Amino acid sequence: MISKIMRAALAVLATLFVIPVFAQFQPRHIYNENADPRAEIRDALSTAAREHKRVILDFGGDWCGDCQVLDYYFHQPPNASLLDANFVLVDIDIGHMDRNVDIADQYGVPLRRGVPALAVLDAHGRLLYSQKNGEFEAMRRMDPTSVTSFLEEWKGGS
Repeated sequence: MISKIMRAALAVLATLFVIPVFAQFQPRHIYNENADPRAEIRDALSTAAREHKRVILDFGGDWCGDCQVLDYYFHQPPNASLLDANFVLVDIDIGHMDRNVDIADQYGVPLRRGVPALAVLDAHGRLLYSQKNGEFEAMRRMDPTSVTSFLEEWKGGS
């Protein structure tokens, strides 16, 4: 009898703690499969030049849990203000590793190492950084401060 009560109590506690955690990570539509990423990059570079910012290219897919977590971390304090003040973000849909692969290759991002995969460009389109070793591919197990450190490192002088 006690084990039934204990199991019921644990189930209630798990529900109380787990549901809020999952609620904040509900998958959302990030990567537009109908977008023209070359046009989006061109527009982002124009905005970056005008606003003295850098461009982050985020290669991923809505199906990717780690991509979802990175997007969530991008839009939480203090990362949201760092991102807004210093970068123009371009989310590039890679399908299931079969879409826009040529663009990832152009910016030196080996998608086979995992996604999300990032590249950072200056306002003139020069590549400053490309993720070579799947640095964020295990985002679900990483701390949000890893995103903060990345943004701080690549924000450049405003």
